[in-house]
Amino acid sequence: MSSEASDQTSKTAHQNPPAWQPPRVPRVAAGGASPQVDTTIADVRRKIHPRSVKGYYANWRIALVFITQILFYGLPWLQWNGRQAVLFDLAARKFYIFGMVLWPQDVIYLAVLLVISAFSLFLFTAILGRLFCGYACPQTVYTEIFMWVEKKIEGDRVARIRLDSQPWSLKKLRIKATKHIIWIAIAWWTGSTFIGYFAPIRELGSDLLHLNLGPWQWFWMVFYSFATWGNAGFLRETVCKYMCPYARFQSVMVDDDTFVVTYDFVRGEPRGGRSRKVDHKEAGLGDCIDCTLCVQVCPTGIDIRDGLQYMCIGCGACVDVCDQVMDKMGYERGLIRYTSGRAVTDRMDQSQARRRVFRPRVIIYSLILLSIMVAFVVSIATRTTLRMDVIRDRGALGREVAGGVIENVYRLQLINTSEQPMVIQLSADGVSGISITTVDGEDKLELGPASNKLVPVLIHAPAGSLEPGLHNITVTGEGEVSDGKNRSVTERTSFYVPR
Repeated sequence: MSSEASDQTSKTAHQNPPAWQPPRVPRVAAGGASPQVDTTIADVRRKIHPRSVKGYYANWRIALVFITQILFYGLPWLQWNGRQAVLFDLAARKFYIFGMVLWPQDVIYLAVLLVISAFSLFLFTAILGRLFCGYACPQTVYTEIFMWVEKKIEGDRVARIRLDSQPWSLKKLRIKATKHIIWIAIAWWTGSTFIGYFAPIRELGSDLLHLNLGPWQWFWMVFYSFATWGNAGFLRETVCKYMCPYARFQSVMVDDDTFVVTYDFVRGEPRGGRSRKVDHKEAGLGDCIDCTLCVQVCPTGIDIRDGLQYMCIGCGACVDVCDQVMDKMGYERGLIRYTSGRAVTDRMDQSQARRRVFRPRVIIYSLILLSIMVAFVVSIATRTTLRMDVIRDRGALGREVAGGVIENVYRLQLINTSEQPMVIQLSADGVSGISITTVDGEDKLELGPASNKLVPVLIHAPAGSLEPGLHNITVTGEGEVSDGKNRSVTERTSFYVPR
């Protein structure tokens, strides 16, 4: 291929990018200087001081901060049936989630939840991109909290930049120390609450005051507190840009019909400063006045006018500030808005763009997700709260005992997943004259609420009526509960008749 053809191909690709990627606009400095070149190293080292912004999406971010933190800090304190409503008791191998008690045998539900989470991620990203990152991700939420504290103590963007550029003094030390003390207090409270999901939180405070926590409790409390302080106070946008794996693979899940924060380059270009009295259309200018406020409010420091980037967390801060600028200039809102790349290039309105949201991949994701969720809910609702495993005693095969009967020894692993005591009636079936009792001769036993019991049992059958060898039998446990809803479970096993 000739150099002219290669240059032409490169030029065509540059002028016709994907719908989500606007044409690149050369940035020329004042006075006609050469274009500025950004470097990755300088971007990593640069500290970002986001400008405060108010607006519709800013209000939503604040609301999500309150909702998520009320849930996080409040759930461990709720009580249910005289116990903590949400408690993952690893020592006892029991997970309490309101009225449900999950045991290690319920690990299948964890697997299904992970599958549901994966398909929810696919579906949500295909429709709205990284919207979760901008509003409900823990990294975003705690960064918002820490930045609010920083703003109250150090001031807004300009004041923080000025403070950081000043040499160290007693005043600067006092301001920085105050900020970090509050940050550490919030981080420690967060770490303590995290431990409260795995240990009774009402006892945790007393144990903490008396320094009676276990080594793992100390480790996770300090680790989670330090991680909160470090991620929300120092790393901030670095986590979203360079550490979060979601940022890297979201591009394979979005397409030209995904709603993301989008700069309308058709309407905005060519950008440039102007007076409000100037008719910018006659001057050959677009609606973008190149004020760079969209960059100043961005928590990750990107320029949304360069198109969709994996560093964009979809928080909408640039949408709020751009709408305010458009109001001041007397232009129509929506130069930066939540819409699809196709809507910008094909000049669709929002209703037309929304109709394209329900495309085949979204419908398939929705149907798969709905099917799994329905099956999950039905399984949870219909699961029996009485479980039983029949374990043959390998050390004692069938034998003939006094009275002309064959005796086999088993162990029953009984689990009561409800929070009510049960009286278990045992029975066996499969061969003529079979019976089952505990080693004490009883065919009933008590099982406490949310408890398990390993019970040795004896199964007898008449010797004369059975051929030597293995015979298939069933063992049934009928659970009598005070609420009148009895539970029943049946398990298969084999009965051995010696020669």
